[in-house]
Amino acid sequence: MADRKPIIGQITNRNFLAPTGFEFTVNRAPKISYFGNAVNIPGMTLGVTAQPNYLRDIPLPGEKLEFEDLTLRFLVDEGLENYMELQKWLRGLGFPESLSETYDFQRTKGELHSRTDREIDQLNLFSDGTLTVLDNLLNPKFKVKFQNLFPYTLTTLEFDATQQDLEYFTAQVSFKYTIYDIEKVVPGHCD
Repeated sequence: MADRKPIIGQITNRNFLAPTGFEFTVNRAPKISYFGNAVNIPGMTLGVTAQPNYLRDIPLPGEKLEFEDLTLRFLVDEGLENYMELQKWLRGLGFPESLSETYDFQRTKGELHSRTDREIDQLNLFSDGTLTVLDNLLNPKFKVKFQNLFPYTLTTLEFDATQQDLEYFTAQVSFKYTIYDIEKVVPGHCD
């Protein structure tokens, strides 16, 4: 019997990607990572330009690539630590009470102990984040690395004493970012 050779261009791993296999971390907000229960790899759209033609315009690839938002849904801990971590970040970006609130936020080192004071003053508004995609055996397969994340929406927590069944709070935060890259994880190789 002849050896079967793979057909060029065919998928060699025929296992499906499971939507439950992921880990997500944000350097500036580590408390949201543990209770994260849904996250997305954002879509992207390439702008299109039209080349005029007497019969019909001809679509051509444009120049700008637009990235959709990164959205994380997470369970809220009883002490509101993960929710408040994001709320403080948003308040620091938007300084709702005074300008000093944003300056204090920028000077706060938080979890960023390896940075100098000058770097904190310049970079503390943003954070990098990583989505690790796991295979069916929960081994890392890919890392989606986001650069310069910042939150711009955080959902409401609505208390309701009339609920019949106990449902724990989930919140959702949406981030803007500069760019993301998907990198394959090499087994046995550490970042």
